[in-house]
This record gives sequence, C-alpha cells and structure tokens, in this order.
Amino acid sequence: MSAATLAEMIAGSFRELHEGSIVKGRILEIKPQVVLVDIGYKSEGAIPANEFEDEDIQVGDEIEVLLEKLENDEGMVVLSKEKAAYKQNWEKIASVFRDGGLVKGKVKSVVKGGLMVNVGVEAFLPGSQIDIIPPKDLNEYVGKVFEFKIVKINDDRKNIVLSRREVIEAERAEQRQKFLDSVAPGDKVEGVVKNITDFGVFVDLNGMDGLLHITDMSWGRLNHPTELVGIGQRLNLVILEVNRDKERVSLGLKQLQNNPWENIETRYPIGQRVKGKVTKLVAYGAFVEVEEGVEGLVHVSELSWVKRIARPSDVLQVGQELEAVVLGINKDERKISLGVRQLDTNPWDDIDERYPVGTKFTRPIRNLTAYGAFVELEEGIDGMIHVSDLSWTRKVNHPSEMLKKGDEVETVVLGIDKANQRISLGMKQIETDPWSEIDNRFKVGDIVKGKVAKIASFGAFVELEGDIDGLIHISQLSEDHVAKVKDVINVGDPVEARVIKVDKVERRVGLSIKAMAYSDAEIQKESAAFEALRPSTDLVGLEQAFKFATEEWRPGQ
Repeated sequence: MSAATLAEMIAGSFRELHEGSIVKGRILEIKPQVVLVDIGYKSEGAIPANEFEDEDIQVGDEIEVLLEKLENDEGMVVLSKEKAAYKQNWEKIASVFRDGGLVKGKVKSVVKGGLMVNVGVEAFLPGSQIDIIPPKDLNEYVGKVFEFKIVKINDDRKNIVLSRREVIEAERAEQRQKFLDSVAPGDKVEGVVKNITDFGVFVDLNGMDGLLHITDMSWGRLNHPTELVGIGQRLNLVILEVNRDKERVSLGLKQLQNNPWENIETRYPIGQRVKGKVTKLVAYGAFVEVEEGVEGLVHVSELSWVKRIARPSDVLQVGQELEAVVLGINKDERKISLGVRQLDTNPWDDIDERYPVGTKFTRPIRNLTAYGAFVELEEGIDGMIHVSDLSWTRKVNHPSEMLKKGDEVETVVLGIDKANQRISLGMKQIETDPWSEIDNRFKVGDIVKGKVAKIASFGAFVELEGDIDGLIHISQLSEDHVAKVKDVINVGDPVEARVIKVDKVERRVGLSIKAMAYSDAEIQKESAAFEALRPSTDLVGLEQAFKFATEEWRPGQ
C-alpha cells in the first residue's frame, strides 16, 4: 500500500470528528490529576480528574465527552466530560421548558436574592419563588432536592430561572379541588393552624385553607384566637360551610362540644345565686364566667345599692372569684344579667323608717349644683335641699351664695321617693317662716331702717330687720322725678323709709322715702299706687324683681 493511500485512510477515519461535538471515548488510563481517553483519533485526550469526582470509573469504561479541540499546542486532543454533560443537560432543560414539564434539582448554595440549584446545569431560584410563604432562613434548603418549574431560559447567556412556588401552588390547587369535591357540611376534618389573625384562624387542610372564625372557636368569651390555639397546632374540626365557586371552607371547633346554652334557663333560674370568675372589665360592667362557655354581665349599676362606683375596675379585677344573683336570661342573644348588690339588703327598702318625714339632723354638704345642695345622710345615700328650700326670705340664684362643700348644715326631711331613691330636705323649714308673722312686725305707716341690698332699674331693695327685704319703687324715692335709681341711692346706703304696703301672698313689703312726712290718708294713696304696680312689666313681686336686677347682690354686702 502506498503512503498516499494510507494517508487517505487515516484522514477518512477522522472525518466524522468535529470540534464542539459530543463523541464517545474509552478510558485508557486514570492518573491522579488527569484521565486519558481514546476517542479514535491519532492522539488521546486528557480530562482533569476533578470532572469525575462523583463518579466511579475504571479503565476501559466508555464515556461521552465534548471535543473542544482536535489538537492543542502539545498535539493532544482537548476533551471535557463536564461540558458534554452540560450540553446534553441544557438540551434536555430546553426541551422540558418547551413542554412545560418539571425538573429535579439539588440546591447548591445561597446567593444574593435566592438560591443556586443544580438541575444538570446551574440555575437560579429567586427567593420569592422558593415557597408560598417566603422562608426566613435560605440555608435550610441547601443540599435538598426538589422539583421545579422552569419559568425563564436564555439560550445566549445560558441563564435559567426556576420556581418551586408554582409547583406547590399547582399541587395545592389540585388538592383543593379534590378536597372540595369530597367534603360536605357536618364532616369532621383534621388540620394544622397555619396563620392567626384578630378575627380567626386559617387552617391547612392538606393543601386547602379553611377559616375558623373566632366566634366558632369557643362557646365562651375569647378576646383573641391566640388564647386557644398556636401556629402549627393540629386541630380536629367540623365543616360548617363549603363554597366551591369561591373555594372557601368555614370551620367550627366549638360545634364539636355540647352547647352550654341549650338548657340555660333550667340551670340558672332567676334569683339563683351563682359563683364565677371575672373575665373582662369594661366601662359599663364586668363579665363573669359562671361555667365554661357561659358568661354573665354584672352592670356597673348592679354592683352596689349605695356606693358610687364610676368604673367596675375600681372595685373588681380580672380573675377575681365573684358571687352574684341571676337577674335575667336571654337565651337567643346568649346573655345573662347578674347582680352583686342583690346579695345584700337594699338600704332604701326601710329608708322611711330610718328617716321619717320631719326628722331633723345635721350632716355635711357633699356637692352643690345649680338647682340645689346634696347632703350626705349616710354612705351612698344623699338628700337634696332645693334652692327654694334654703331660705324663707332670700331669693337664692345658686346654693353657693349660702353654702359651700363640706359645710355641716341642719336640715329636715320633707319627703321620700323610694321608687326613684330620692329624699327631699329643707333648711328654711327648721325655722318659722317670718312671713307668717309679718303682720305683727310691719304695718302700713311704720317707719323702718335698713340698708340698700340691691339696685334694680325699677327701684331699690332694702334689707330690713329679721332678714326681710323691702322694695322702694323708683317712684317712691323722691318727690322729684328720678331718671335712674343710682342717681338717688346706692348699694350699702343706710335708709329710713315708711311702710306703705305689706302683702303676705306676694311676700312684698313696699317702702317709700318720699312718704316720710305724709299723713295717713296720703300713705293710703301711695299704698294703692304701689298695689297698682302689680300688673306692670316693670316688676312687682320680689321673685321677678331679682331676675331683672342690674346689679348683682352678694350676701353680706
């Protein structure tokens, strides 16, 4: 055979080998650093030993390799086992991506924004796509194998983006549908607490989320679901409602227990004494648990017959054991009204025996209001002195004109209203009404002395002996015309005048300065003139006079 023919045969045997292609080779020798492989070319190729780290190889094994270069500077073939696998895997990955299938992969490491995963080739798993609920610690995934969906692939850059979350969601959607098709209201199920909110608990029912509302957790009071359950807790539940269109399931926990309100009226008849524990304090009362799942309300008004309790928390605390009396039951609304004060005798029941009308006593002023003064008879029981019962003679606009808080005053019981728990007291009734004896003290024509107590537009009020006020009408100040009362007389001025009218009914004493030297006949004439003032809008009676006074009168002025 000629040399030319041999060269042609050799060239023909190498014709099928192309750089960048995957070819089959046989392991010739395994060295510490390299593995020598024969691909049927004029020289063997060397592959770094670390490309076989996870494989058990022997001389003679047939392997697939990537032909990177037919001949390097040293005349050897350049081969790669890893690159052959990468090229093969990339083609598989691309095929899976086109078909919408799933790939298995092992998490290699944590990187910025997610995880690196080996699916035959290196791929990126964003943090948001790891699970339905983003994990707190990504390191717990390293070394684990999962199934992934390929969501993005870039052939030029050889980039792959994966999603485990979409795989989980698809599985859960399938599980949800199976669950919804297989259950009905009344079925008992088991689930794990997945999430807790103020209004209830979300339970994982093997891929299906169900809502256990706080009102369906316990027959008793529950301020927050965490008082009964915790994350990860396994619960036995009953299905209350299934909405297949909206994929919603309502769950119940208390429905697995007997309803304690079923025969509530029999167990707690009105008037029965009960013991319980304070579970909650609010502005209007205290909730008391009398048995598991059954609470009653003690309204703040039912805590004491006489004590002034502004807030239940002033006398009670949560957790306190309490005895009470059943006042009423509303089974439909699941309400029990309780009372604590009913354990004691109502001090108002025999109030008229302890304080009969006409009883006199001295007690302190507890409070003042615009219409009267409250006197404390005993703890929690007050009587009221109306402003009109403070004085026989003085027109009192406000009780503070005569009294102040803490003053000890002598009073008399005028009346008792047990139904409304009211006691009427009087101060002026302690003394005789001076107007009942007015005829013996003042007569028309008498000359009297006093001091100006108050000025009004129509005249001046003069304080006379015995705490009686007399009125000098502006027309009785002088023989001359008087335009303004203050032009002639002022508060505090001493006055000497004659009595021209005494009216017991109207409680008025009419005085005149200009009549000081008048005869009896003339005085009678002025008396008639004073009487004629009654219908006048200018004022007549002492009661009305004070309403129109232009200068405020102060006691002691």
